[in-house]
Amino acid sequence: MASRSFLQQIEGKFVAPLSQRTSSIFNPKNNSLVTNKHPLCGQEDIDLAVETARAAFRGPWSSFSGAERGDCLYRLADLVDRNAEEAAYWESVCSGRVVSQLSHEVPWIARVIRYYAGWCDKLEGESLTDDDGFFKIVKHEPLGVCTGITPWNGPLMVLALKAAPALATGNTFILKPPEKSPLSSLYAGSLFEKAGFPAGVFNIITGDGTAGAMLANHMGINKVSFTGSVPTGKKIQDAATHSNMKRVTLELGGKSPALVFADADLEKAIAALSQGFTQNAGQVCVSSSRVYAHESIADKLIDGIKARVEEIGATIGSDPQSMSTIFGPVVDRDQYERVHQFIEEGKASAELVTGGYHYAGEGSYIPPTIFKITDPEASVYKKEIFGPVLSVRTFKTEDEVIEMANDTEFGLAAYVFTEDISRVFRVTKHLQAGSVGVNAGVALFPNAPFGGFKSSGVGKELGKYALDHYTNTKTIYVR
Repeated sequence: MASRSFLQQIEGKFVAPLSQRTSSIFNPKNNSLVTNKHPLCGQEDIDLAVETARAAFRGPWSSFSGAERGDCLYRLADLVDRNAEEAAYWESVCSGRVVSQLSHEVPWIARVIRYYAGWCDKLEGESLTDDDGFFKIVKHEPLGVCTGITPWNGPLMVLALKAAPALATGNTFILKPPEKSPLSSLYAGSLFEKAGFPAGVFNIITGDGTAGAMLANHMGINKVSFTGSVPTGKKIQDAATHSNMKRVTLELGGKSPALVFADADLEKAIAALSQGFTQNAGQVCVSSSRVYAHESIADKLIDGIKARVEEIGATIGSDPQSMSTIFGPVVDRDQYERVHQFIEEGKASAELVTGGYHYAGEGSYIPPTIFKITDPEASVYKKEIFGPVLSVRTFKTEDEVIEMANDTEFGLAAYVFTEDISRVFRVTKHLQAGSVGVNAGVALFPNAPFGGFKSSGVGKELGKYALDHYTNTKTIYVR
């Protein structure tokens, strides 16, 4: 692949930041240096990006009809499809994500963009009854300048989830990609100009958490959409409150339960759950990292998952930039050490079923690891690990397993495996999760809302529901 600019993007151009701070990016397949010149923008850079986005919002972008905004998004989706291979490469080279998965994910990203393109000329207000002597109109207007702060485990996908509805509703957008894996986002930035978006409508600020904090506190930004950790999400919510009461959407952590009942199709459950905690090396917020198996089928389920993930583990060390690779490394050495700390704690408080060893080769690879939980307070069971680590507990009754599944600060996703449709409706009603998969593993849909309960966040992404988070509702009444 050709080399890429590592610069920020403001007003449709890649420009050097005013700040002189830089950081290094490494390829986790062998911990080799990708660049030591990744710029970390400062306050002056962010002020310029906000000023540029505000000017575009008040200027050319406001004159675009809904259909014209949709045309820009449709062209962007076409460009994403045509450049899928290069986009996947740049995501993989600094995150370790396998291109075999990204080859399916990037076309899905184009579908998300097309979904919101289709909404652009269908954003309707309403007229209310005038029997009280007032003619009343309800309008939905764009917020203004919105910003998206995206995570290192899926930056390109989350960029689409945030930018597409923001642009569809007439806002301008500033992206702050993750400092660990920004390259696919910077590559995508070049596609916005080619798609015909006016200069300043889409901008990119590169940086670390300091830049994110500056965006969250900025008085010129009307909305922050953040995906990442719970502690950072709380800081962003606090900053939004103490600055200009800007709108926030927060997609935070998860420790998602999977409930496998005695009547479940075990082959289906084994396939879904094996993928559920090894996909993207377990670095997925909706990873099914807690499995509850009915005591009558627990041994068979655990043996089946163990056999499946040991096949996956046998490929450890394979090049994530090869289409034949199905399992890659974690994002960097810091994450590698963090996950192994949880594994070592798990060895002291739970029964190790498989994995748990240190990979002897180069790169930040961690084998799929399974624990049988005996201590419900074990950190490997309670905490979000963000690595290929699975905890398994057994249960006797439906009420018992629902209570165990809900006994967490998180509420992002849950999974249920059963052939009893009555049980499906009983159990899903009581699970405290924003999305529940039944006889299915991890999945997102362009037209279905995604977002969690409790500490997993506030607001929704995807579907028509996301559009409301990017608009103000105004009532106009005439006597």
